[in-house]
Amino acid sequence: MRVRLSSLLVLLQVLLRSSPVLEAAEGGDTATKIAAEAHDQLRQRILPYWYDTAIDWKQGGYSLCDDAVRGRCVPDEKQLVSQARMVWTFSRVHQKGYSTPERDYLKAARHGVEFLRNHMKDSEHGGYFWSVSPDGKPRDPRKRLYGEAFVIYALVEYSRASGDKQALQEALDLFRLLQKRTHDAGHGGWMEHFERDWSPMPIKDPNAIVEVSGYKSANTHLHLQEALSELWVETRDPEVRAALEESLRFNRTYFYPATAARSAFHFQPDWKPVTDPTSAGLSYGHNVEFAWLMLRAEEVLGRPLSWNHFRTHLDHAIRYGTDRVRGGLYNKGAGSEPATDRNKVWWAQAEMLAALSQAIRHWPNEKAYREELERFWSWVNGSQKDAKSGIWLDTVTESGEPKATGLAHNWKANYHDVRALLMLEEMQKAK
Repeated sequence: MRVRLSSLLVLLQVLLRSSPVLEAAEGGDTATKIAAEAHDQLRQRILPYWYDTAIDWKQGGYSLCDDAVRGRCVPDEKQLVSQARMVWTFSRVHQKGYSTPERDYLKAARHGVEFLRNHMKDSEHGGYFWSVSPDGKPRDPRKRLYGEAFVIYALVEYSRASGDKQALQEALDLFRLLQKRTHDAGHGGWMEHFERDWSPMPIKDPNAIVEVSGYKSANTHLHLQEALSELWVETRDPEVRAALEESLRFNRTYFYPATAARSAFHFQPDWKPVTDPTSAGLSYGHNVEFAWLMLRAEEVLGRPLSWNHFRTHLDHAIRYGTDRVRGGLYNKGAGSEPATDRNKVWWAQAEMLAALSQAIRHWPNEKAYREELERFWSWVNGSQKDAKSGIWLDTVTESGEPKATGLAHNWKANYHDVRALLMLEEMQKAK
């Protein structure tokens, strides 16, 4: 594996010799070189791809439908999660200095915010529709907390990038609506699935789409915590802080406990375990994503950082969820047993790289984490990425054979991988 990586680095250095970032990294350690390569991939291929292919300048928002094998297509709808995630990414990379006269990423973000405001916001009942038609007519008007949380996340980041105070107020107003409509005042935490008028969807309704209606999920509570962390930073609203503290507490206690093998996908509303076998197991990708997002929440709350808790989840994923031969992170497992789903999904690889970047910032001399970073970076560039476009494939098999060749669709925007690459780029700055 090291020989393969060395050959790849040599080839990249020859092809990209004109890159001042890469030249500055020559002679440095592997982490420094990976940080430089992440920057270069973002600047040269990944961000231009999304700007050039995904923005729907005619009908508004973003049109996400591209496949490495079948090519470009027209989506049948625009979904809230992907629309919000695109706003977040374009806002973030603008702040990081990636905008150019040819590709104005702030303009791209504004374009998405206007679509959210004009076509996805429910002016009658509040909140945002789950999906609309390509030209912006309501398609699925139900409310799912998972999607609403990403709107908060996106609007906060857009407000930072643009100085648009209205966007921040919209994020705060949405938070207050969610507290009113979705917060479980009796047991704590949040319910997740609602009809357009905020009446609860039936238990295990097949229209839940994301997670299971009637349950509280690790996935949704994690991303709500993610959004609340940033909303608290920008508003200093005491109700936001209290909600962030609550989400962090329940995530740490139930979904992602200090014993990583006991992580769980779902709980009953009263926090009793879910015995349905379809809810059994854990997600390595979500575990490591929580690990670093936990640190972010603690940081903004002004608390000591729980590095031991972080390390427990990272080390568990490395031991039981990684391919020690080829590299890459498996999809799912159960307890401290070998992985049960050994496919490798793009977003899980991204979250593992993000977590490793934080580990290396905190333990810069930890050889095991540096070797793991090298193995993962080699895997992503050699087996997870579409060579033609430079975009990561949705899913590949354990051995690296393409299984789902989507580059862009309603569940695959640019948020996980771009965020991870930005974190890799910044990995060495804490030294």
